[in-house]
Amino acid sequence: MRLSRLAAAPTLILALALALPMITIAATPAPRPFNSHDLVTLDRVSDPQVSPDGKTLVFSVRETDLAANKGVRSIWRLSLQGKDAQPERLTAKGSNADTPRWSPDGKALYFLSSRSGGTQIWRLDAGMGEARQVTSLPLDVNNFIIAPDGKRLALSIDVFTDCADLACTKKRLDDKEANKATGTVYNRLFIRHWDTWADGRRSQLFIADLDEEGTVSAAPRWITRDANGGIDGDVPSKPFGDESEYCFSPDGKTVYFGVRIAGNSEPWSTNFDIYSVPTAGGSAPKNLTADNPAWDANPAVSKDGSKLYYLAMKRPTFEADRFGIMELDLASGKKREVDPEWDRSAGSIRLSEDGHSIYALADDNGEHPLFSIDIRSGKVKKLVGEGNVSAYTVAGDSIFFSRDTLKSPADLFRLKGGGKATRLTAFNTEKLKNVAFGDYEFFQFKGWNDDTVQGYVVKPANYVPGKKYPVAFLIHGGPQGSWLNDFHYRWNPQTYAGAGFAVVTIDFHGSTGYGQAFTDAITGHWGDRPLEDLQKGWAAALAKYSFLDGNHACALGASYGGYMINWIAGNWNTPWKCLVNHDGVFDNRAMAYSTEELWFDEWENQGTQWQKPENYERFNPINHVADWKVPMLVVHSGNDFRIPLEQGIAAFTVLQRRGIPSQFLTFPEESHWVQKPQNSLQWHDTVEAWIKKWTAAE
Repeated sequence: MRLSRLAAAPTLILALALALPMITIAATPAPRPFNSHDLVTLDRVSDPQVSPDGKTLVFSVRETDLAANKGVRSIWRLSLQGKDAQPERLTAKGSNADTPRWSPDGKALYFLSSRSGGTQIWRLDAGMGEARQVTSLPLDVNNFIIAPDGKRLALSIDVFTDCADLACTKKRLDDKEANKATGTVYNRLFIRHWDTWADGRRSQLFIADLDEEGTVSAAPRWITRDANGGIDGDVPSKPFGDESEYCFSPDGKTVYFGVRIAGNSEPWSTNFDIYSVPTAGGSAPKNLTADNPAWDANPAVSKDGSKLYYLAMKRPTFEADRFGIMELDLASGKKREVDPEWDRSAGSIRLSEDGHSIYALADDNGEHPLFSIDIRSGKVKKLVGEGNVSAYTVAGDSIFFSRDTLKSPADLFRLKGGGKATRLTAFNTEKLKNVAFGDYEFFQFKGWNDDTVQGYVVKPANYVPGKKYPVAFLIHGGPQGSWLNDFHYRWNPQTYAGAGFAVVTIDFHGSTGYGQAFTDAITGHWGDRPLEDLQKGWAAALAKYSFLDGNHACALGASYGGYMINWIAGNWNTPWKCLVNHDGVFDNRAMAYSTEELWFDEWENQGTQWQKPENYERFNPINHVADWKVPMLVVHSGNDFRIPLEQGIAAFTVLQRRGIPSQFLTFPEESHWVQKPQNSLQWHDTVEAWIKKWTAAE
């Protein structure tokens, strides 16, 4: 009996020991793969702004209202004084509010909101009680900045340049709305830009004085005017410009801004210049960079007001030229380049607190870091390396920034005194608590001209060693773009990894972040050098990663990537089970005559279509449709004026006429991008179903 009882005890203990882990496992479900619904519904954190005393950080958050099929923006704040401080919402849920900006004394927070109908400027006082409206203008405010003394605002508003005041523009718009005739007569290009038909208005700068209550009670002064009325250019630029394109002088008496005044040549010109104009009004803007026929942008003034810093390209009509950092002595007019030895294209520049350095963002070998450039020597230092730094603000010895990676959406961080970055927010932690992402790895190989070319591979979520997976081969747009270590809200590799695919990307010649010569290499070579990189990169990935099933793979791309899908269809179609062409160029000839920004086509093909017709034909997908045979999904939207809808319709027509399995997905109201939440879900569902259908095991 004694032996039996002693023998039974270990058995019972073992049974309990085995049961307890099972109970634990059952309580914690296995992570599920990331999917497009996750992507669309994540909170998007952006635009950090620190208070002048460095104690409070405010920022924007975009939430998704699926039922209303839209994103809703709000403003949040985070105390920087306590260890356990949590972000809190400042603006009402459900009403759009963004662009938070502190007054120079830190006693008020100004922001844009549409809660009163149109977009106007609102203000929260230091106690952060109820917001009150600052502007009540008859037209929407596009964006704004605050003068250093806090007594006035510079704001951008869309107006008819031959009007004398805002009321005139409002009346014309109302009259047009009431008119039963809907035709519009145009005398010059642009007739449409990005996703909008031109209506004759320009974005212009106005100065609005703030009264003692911090409200604009008098009509704002129109400062971007000359003898003929409003200048013939947009401040900021369209379609994606913002308030970083203009700034006040330290004494608040001058505004510096960038603008392209090109007249009839606007659609084929990249000649932006930096102008100055008194805030008092009454004087025409003065061109400070007339000597440079290429792009000058993003002015920033030194604290003493003696130097103006800005970005400048050197080659006219080339929108992807390198942006160098320039210094202009405002007294003498002398100019010099601060960073001539740095082979990266700078963006989002800001001066350090001590005025000795300039901060800048730039693509760099698959990352988008934050850099510091010493103004005197031009020496460059990388401050924040891994991932994508999308925005930042400076306060004393601290830099606050938003960063995302291939496995994490954006959150806010603090870099203090050159130390290690500290994470401040964790907005999507709960939503992603039991979600699995695919691991990624960068790889390199020898591409065209025996140059080193980089790509990355993403494993499927919940990857199992030893198993082979179908592949999504993604081709980026631009073509001067890059597959970055970032969390993209349209072409995110993790949605494919979550659907059970491995992902392969290649930063072919033409990509940014590898030096300007590498970027330049694609000009005039859309169909050969990048294709060679893609072919060699595909072979290198298959040789290096045994989990890639090269016999069950689809190639997908958008914009230039969509062009490359059309080119691959006739020139490299053997590896692919299917293709996905989103907004791709099908016929270079028609594209040259129907796209809106003509400088792009004319630079890439080294002349106009009638000057160099052979260049447009050399790599024209339309000339190779006889060799098309791979099933293709074509996606193209009605308001895509960059690559017009007919390019997608033509590709689908060829596929149908030739009897090649194909589908056509179109969104009448979307542009070059698909952005409405429900449309994004439909896009992802359609693409995923298509590639799963053709890569399924035979």
